[in-house]
Amino acid sequence: MNSLAILLVLVAAVAADKIPDFVVPGQCPAVYESKLWAEQVPKHANYAGVWYEFALTNNPYQLINKCVRNEYFFDGNQFEVKSTGLNGYGKLVKRNGRVYPNPFGEPHLTIDYENSFAAPYVILDTDYSNFACLYSCMSFNNLYYSDFAFIFSRSPSLDDKFVKHCEAVFRNLKVDTSRFLQTVQGYSCDYDAQKYL
Repeated sequence: MNSLAILLVLVAAVAADKIPDFVVPGQCPAVYESKLWAEQVPKHANYAGVWYEFALTNNPYQLINKCVRNEYFFDGNQFEVKSTGLNGYGKLVKRNGRVYPNPFGEPHLTIDYENSFAAPYVILDTDYSNFACLYSCMSFNNLYYSDFAFIFSRSPSLDDKFVKHCEAVFRNLKVDTSRFLQTVQGYSCDYDAQKYL
């Protein structure tokens, strides 16, 4: 994530004598990114396709709240992403983004949506066919950090064994899994309309 943008938000919040609740004291947990990166780069093409957001932690930058459907198109180096679903007003919306190798050589991907700022995109675990456990953490001077976690599924629902698997992955990082909120998916979602946005 653009550290300067977050730092400016943090400085403004401190100046106003209020730190946003998504910025907490401490440091990002240690993630074996180099090992994950080496294993995943040859399989990036397998990550392409449709992923549904099954659950996420509180994220003020998430502008699509329900029926979240993400379509990843891989060009051999990076992904173009089309995210669709319903916003907080119940309106069907689309956001375009990119997921690409970190430009500073760090061993993880970076996600960058229009009208937003870039953030780390770490695939903690995936079987490419059913689930993906995703994590993004930004540290500020080793005093504060902000993290966001997601569980993705290849279908609007997810077998409980995969949910439990991702929860275990996050618990290993000391991420409190009670923070997860399940995303509304299923019969109330018009996925066909979303495909053509």
